[in-house]
Amino acid sequence: MTAAPLISVLLPVHNAGPYVAAAMQSILRQDYDRLEVIAIDDGSTDRSLEILERCRRDDSRVSIISRENRGLVASLNEGLAIARGELVARMDADDFAYPWRLSRQAALFAARPELGFCGALVDTLLHGRIARGRLDPVFRFGLPVLSKFFTIFMHPTVVYNRKVIGQADLHYDGFYQHAEDFDLFRRLAERYPAALIPESLLVYRVHPGSVTSLHSKEMRRTHLRIVGENLVCSGLAQDCEDLRAVGDRACLETVQRAATFIRKLEARIATLPDTTRPSFEAGALNLFYFLYRLVNDEEQPALSHELLTLTGKWNAIRRREKYALSPGARAPWLSHASMWAGKRADWVAYRFKSAPAAAVLAPYRMEAA
Repeated sequence: MTAAPLISVLLPVHNAGPYVAAAMQSILRQDYDRLEVIAIDDGSTDRSLEILERCRRDDSRVSIISRENRGLVASLNEGLAIARGELVARMDADDFAYPWRLSRQAALFAARPELGFCGALVDTLLHGRIARGRLDPVFRFGLPVLSKFFTIFMHPTVVYNRKVIGQADLHYDGFYQHAEDFDLFRRLAERYPAALIPESLLVYRVHPGSVTSLHSKEMRRTHLRIVGENLVCSGLAQDCEDLRAVGDRACLETVQRAATFIRKLEARIATLPDTTRPSFEAGALNLFYFLYRLVNDEEQPALSHELLTLTGKWNAIRRREKYALSPGARAPWLSHASMWAGKRADWVAYRFKSAPAAAVLAPYRMEAA
């Protein structure tokens, strides 16, 4: 009988004191016990290292690297260099995994040993409430094409198969800081098969201190740089300056340039063969939505109005948003009021579709912290 593969869990930690105990607890209580946890304390100045040391004393599967702050990319590459497992799992210090997470992913690799990496859905924890994740219909299209347009997997759900992925390919590039996962996934998806498990395997915590929240603007700029590079390499764009410009600063000129970029991209995709065109169309629509969120976050309704008008995408957004932004060019105050009301409605909807975190996590002996 073949022994179960060792899974190395990489856990980068930087000032995650309020959350890291719950994250560690969720991994050490997995129903898959052939694992090692490599916690990289990246120069924390709070109680994170103290908590990690306590976990190491209680469980020999835990090892710790502690040093000065070098950033997430350096931490991940350092963990990859010493990981001993045939499978390498990512985990964030402010999330927590359901007890079956690693066993589900190990079973997938056992059934499909040719896979290079996999990801999964997540449930979302926001303001003390957990909403169940749902499979986005876009995933019915091919992952290699989709990986050119967005980060196909939530980073903390990913497991890499080191039996399949070449050692030189499994590294994070510091040039793409704050979108290092997007860059790695696009490179891997070009060469190795990937799969998404249509089940939530962990709880993803949204809070003001997360990397995503703290570096959202840098993340978006790097994201657009990567998309542009991919489109140039695919022959679907001549350069990516228009995408980079709107990522650097959203104003009337850059929004107009981005809208023109989208229209030209759609025209080029329309000429592709039937075998690949639907996947590229889905990716281009996702790119539009990314730009729409970026511009909308500027809270200048006239800019959103311009993007929607020039791209002809008014029918691609929610009806409520359509009505809110329609007067944006002439009466931005009315759009502001409607958008504020829309955000309140979204929060009410979230409460209805979510449940208290304590109730969701109680059966697994986990606390939201």
